Amino acid sequence: MKKLFFTFLVICCCKTGFAQADTSLLYLRFPFVPPFKITKVADSLPFTKDDLSKKKATIIMVFSPDCEHCQHETKELIAHIGLFKKAQIIMVSPIEYSYIKKFYDEYKIADYPNIIMGRDPSYYFGTFFHVRSFPAIFVYDKKGNFVKAFDGSYPVEQIAEAL
Repeated sequence: MKKLFFTFLVICCCKTGFAQADTSLLYLRFPFVPPFKITKVADSLPFTKDDLSKKKATIIMVFSPDCEHCQHETKELIAHIGLFKKAQIIMVSPIEYSYIKKFYDEYKIADYPNIIMGRDPSYYFGTFFHVRSFPAIFVYDKKGNFVKAFDGSYPVEQIAEAL
């Protein structure tokens, strides 16, 4: 009986020890807009997934105000904003609010009603999307289903095609 119990115990330990953790990316395992809460730069009010328009596609851009690629991508988005009139663009950064506000003012984001810029102090988006470099852009259709991810700078025409 002791041998049987010991054998069973060893098998259980081995099975547990060799079990593989699920390392797939969260945004692929849960392919819809994640629940989130950010602080909008314009008015310091909270903004959540529930505040998104249900009739528009969603683009989430994780960025850093001091990143040259992010600055270039923002200039391109603004220059080609007509390509994104049927989308809402959520720009989020974990960086200090004052830096994001400066970026917001410098690029006159207030002039673009379909762009919401906010602070993600807990780096929720960075963790959920497993961001490796800035900017990281994630496109969702109007039903909130994941469409495509862009890691780094991409031509805005490619991003618009994913809508």
